[in-house]
Amino acid sequence: MLPFKDWLEAFDPSALYALGFGLGALLLALAIVTLISRRIALPALLRFAKMSSIAWDDILVEQKVLHRLAALPSLLTLQLGITWVPHLPPALSEAVRLICLCLVIVAIARSISALLSTFNELHRRFSVNRDRPIKGYLQVVQVLVYCVAGILIVSFLLDRSPLILLSGLGAMTAVILLVFRDSLLSLVAGIQLTQNDLLRVGDWIEMPQFNADGDVTDIALNVVTVQNWDRTLTIIPTHKFLEHSFKNWRGMQLSGGRRIMRAIHLDLGSVRFLDDEDIAGLRTIRVLRPYLDQKLKEIRDHNEKTLSEEFATESINQRRLTNIGTLRAYIGLYLREHPGIHKDMTFMVRQLEPTPQGLPLQIYVFTNTTVWTEYEAIQGDVFDHILASLPRFGLRAFQAPSGADISRTTEALQPLRQLPTPEASKAAASASP
Repeated sequence: MLPFKDWLEAFDPSALYALGFGLGALLLALAIVTLISRRIALPALLRFAKMSSIAWDDILVEQKVLHRLAALPSLLTLQLGITWVPHLPPALSEAVRLICLCLVIVAIARSISALLSTFNELHRRFSVNRDRPIKGYLQVVQVLVYCVAGILIVSFLLDRSPLILLSGLGAMTAVILLVFRDSLLSLVAGIQLTQNDLLRVGDWIEMPQFNADGDVTDIALNVVTVQNWDRTLTIIPTHKFLEHSFKNWRGMQLSGGRRIMRAIHLDLGSVRFLDDEDIAGLRTIRVLRPYLDQKLKEIRDHNEKTLSEEFATESINQRRLTNIGTLRAYIGLYLREHPGIHKDMTFMVRQLEPTPQGLPLQIYVFTNTTVWTEYEAIQGDVFDHILASLPRFGLRAFQAPSGADISRTTEALQPLRQLPTPEASKAAASASP
């Protein structure tokens, strides 16, 4: 192979016309191919995709698969045509051919990557299993495609077999594992999350370690994107889902009911037995009258059976109704008739252990909707009604003293402060004549 200087000195001027004609023909062919592929074929395919009723060709256009393939005819024309130009320096011809070959490999790799993105979009939109994303797997394939493209390009530039380069990768395994550590961990985590159905796009999750509380919007190879309820986005590495615990609310959403577990703290000083006047007043409550009639009969029969005349007159020996027990029964009956409460799930109104903040009366039921706004509305209606009903049962909700309570107490004690002390009275008596 002659150097370019030697080739120029040995160049026959008569061959100049042949060289110019060859380059001109190549450029003309390249212009025609580019015109056909870029200006005629590509716009025609885009119009056809826009007019067709099927959806997958629209996604091909969105992912620019056709745009990337449109570069191949021009590159292949230049790669093949450069070898037919007469009297061109072999080194220059080989360099142009190798550059075109590398660009062809890059264009094919980018087209395959766009095609994989198209497949992912088709799966996300139309598959019955779109709640099980495949984006992570496709991203792995995309990485492999670009790796293969890089190996082929280096092998062609060095004029060596790709197998030689692949055999040399064994020595680079440690470096690859170090560089792609997070990607490999995330790939394994993504497989486990998907195969065990632990996470889906659209799931409501809580992950306090990362301040994440919202819906999963995307599951990729390296990260999971969560849109929080305040519309902020939390980006969590995929492998962190196997290192940390998280709460998935999907089970609640699929069950059709969401739990209400809230307690009202009652003032222990307001708990007492009910007398006849109290019972007569409570019998006017529609849902409570059958309960009271049945309970009074049960208590009367029990007292007559177990108490002798000697002890029957003492009220503490008798079995009696209490205001808190009657309130528990009323809340249960009220919730049974509430249209927003699920009747077939766990249903309890129970007392918890007394605390310095009073006696907790806990409501443990489920709503018949999982929509957040509807759930909060039902819960608010229930506790509004219960809190407003407490005085009817002679009960008070416990509340720590506020500043207004302390001010009223101080004002009530003010007249006592103005009274003379015993020492002041003695001094005044001794001073008087």
